Amino acid sequence: MAYNGRRMGTGRRSRRSDEAVMARTMGRVLLFPVLLIYLELVLHIHMKTALVYFPVYLVFSVAAGLLFAALTLPWTPVVNGVLVRVLAVVVSLVFVVEMIAKTILQTYYGPSSLGTAANNRLTDYSDVIISTVLQKLPIILIMLLPAILVCVLGGGLMGFERFDIRFAGLMLGGCVIFHVLGLGVIRLPWKGDLTPSGLYKVDTNIDDQVEQLGLLTMLRLDMKHQVFPPKADMDADFGDIAIPNPGSSSPGGSGEPAGSQVVDPGPVIDTSPNVMDVDLAALAENSSNEEIKWLAEYFNSVTPTRKNEYTGMFEGYNVIQLVLEGFSGYVIDPELTPTLYKLTHEGFVFNNYYTALHFTSTSNGECQTLLGLYPKNGSPITMKRTGEVTFKENGQTVGFNAYLTLPQQLKRAGYNVLGYHANSDMYGRMASHTNLGYDWHQFGAGFEGLDVSESGKLLWPQLDTVMVEASVNDYINSDTPFHVYYLTISGHMPYSDNRAVAPYREVVRALPYSETTQNYVGTAMEVDRALALLLQKLEEAGKLDKTLIVATGDHIPYFDVSTLEELSGKKFGSSEAMERLDESSIDFDVYKSSLILWSASMTEPVVVDKPCCQVDILPTVSNLLGLEYDSRMLAGSDILSDSEGLVVFTSTCWMSDRGFYNRFTQTFTPAEGVTMTAEEQENYVSAMKKLVNYKLKSTPMIVENNFYQAAFGR
Repeated sequence: MAYNGRRMGTGRRSRRSDEAVMARTMGRVLLFPVLLIYLELVLHIHMKTALVYFPVYLVFSVAAGLLFAALTLPWTPVVNGVLVRVLAVVVSLVFVVEMIAKTILQTYYGPSSLGTAANNRLTDYSDVIISTVLQKLPIILIMLLPAILVCVLGGGLMGFERFDIRFAGLMLGGCVIFHVLGLGVIRLPWKGDLTPSGLYKVDTNIDDQVEQLGLLTMLRLDMKHQVFPPKADMDADFGDIAIPNPGSSSPGGSGEPAGSQVVDPGPVIDTSPNVMDVDLAALAENSSNEEIKWLAEYFNSVTPTRKNEYTGMFEGYNVIQLVLEGFSGYVIDPELTPTLYKLTHEGFVFNNYYTALHFTSTSNGECQTLLGLYPKNGSPITMKRTGEVTFKENGQTVGFNAYLTLPQQLKRAGYNVLGYHANSDMYGRMASHTNLGYDWHQFGAGFEGLDVSESGKLLWPQLDTVMVEASVNDYINSDTPFHVYYLTISGHMPYSDNRAVAPYREVVRALPYSETTQNYVGTAMEVDRALALLLQKLEEAGKLDKTLIVATGDHIPYFDVSTLEELSGKKFGSSEAMERLDESSIDFDVYKSSLILWSASMTEPVVVDKPCCQVDILPTVSNLLGLEYDSRMLAGSDILSDSEGLVVFTSTCWMSDRGFYNRFTQTFTPAEGVTMTAEEQENYVSAMKKLVNYKLKSTPMIVENNFYQAAFGR
């Protein structure tokens, strides 16, 4: 009996031991599925995204978790333990880093964007990074807590015993099953303009992918699409995008003349369409490239804008164009920024101009302004890509043909074309802007006279006045007409008490604002003084009356929306929502700004009420200069023509003369004074949604297929 008793005790201990091993095994198996579900939920709750899509990223998290579990089962206990701890920490840190990136840069970053991030000067954001990490420390600790527990207590709670590789194979089988289940879940009848099944097929709309598919799935798809680029959606019904003209529309948007300036049109105004001699139908028919065929058919269906009383108003003028870093029209003040006030009130006055924030802020703010196209909402970054992509033509390697850009148009007209940026080579501008046609100058590449330290390091931020002073003699005395492009830097975040603010510190400290807002005003004063210096130099050279000044912001100061609320006296919604670029809960007037189109030769202002944005600048200026261009092949349109105004936001919400469409609620709100029957509204919204989709999807096809080369040659 004693012997039997001992055997029974041993059996009980054995059963308890087996149960403990089984419990630790289940802990090992469930660790990563549970961890990924936990991280996705914490991220989504913290970023206040819609939790209705939880079933999607739940299933995909289980699939990925079972894959990670399989990787940590068949090795020695030491190796298994190291793998479990390292994977838990790395995965958790990925979620933390992506949350910080989203907060600071307003977008999540996939692996395809890491090269750009590595090449850019992240030290410029060091103050913001540190302050954001400190601010987010509680949520960071919550995200890291499971990984910390695994590192400290993992051995005792789970053990790291070696399992037969067939058990790991079982986990891989489970991974496949849950992945297939996920592919079924995304095909459920989800509501909305963007759905999980649609987002799963594209390499755009990263924020929506994270919200609906989960962060880990977005990262996986980004890696997949680097190897297997997604095919463009070629479905189209171009006959359905002809938008009925709302009547005798005009730049004022009300059937009245554009503004108070009386322009003598002469006996006849040429109202022929702004098109070039391109047979798009033949191009579509003869091209073997399906995307070029699609583009040719689409552009052939677009109604071109017409020439008007402003066509050629500034023909032969010098053109100075500026993109102002972090600029918002709300900062303009008649006393603090008198030059900005003068230029925005004495030239063309645009009352409904927006600098909508799109992917990668500054670079793709330039994309809209310089290319007249909406940027791709994802990698590769459109503006940067135009300097990278190459094609084989007659046995030679050629770059992207930026035929319709202002530097290309004016270079063909005999202009001297130069560009300046008082910073290092961020976003590959040396390649992209040289390809546009600029004789490009930046720090370290032919731009002398900037402020540097004793060791030769560029001082940050550079002063815009110094940039103008260091460059103006390159062109001001030229007998050849010139086009000059400046990308400013003084308005760059963070708005600390830096060297751009220093000359104006005494003035701004007397303002009734927070210190951050005071500093922001200081950076605007520096931009203002740079513009004043530019006008002074032009006048001294006798060229002011024959020069057109064009200026816009690249984007609003998106990390400091509270600053815009102070300056405007309005509430735009949660600053946190704006930092997340959550357009579902903001007032879109946060993007409202000022566009400068001014010449000293103008005697009266021209007031324009039409909704417009950055993509409209290129066609508008092309028409004012009397240049030959094809209005069908740009996403923007001449603001001064009788075409309907349109502003497309990054969320695919849009605003037109006739109202505002909210993608999140799928509702259309007619503009004041606009009446439509229910049927008219349904037809209008349906056609406009298709048009917006075509405008957005056409950009990467234009760049990746060198469409302008196919259309115009060289």
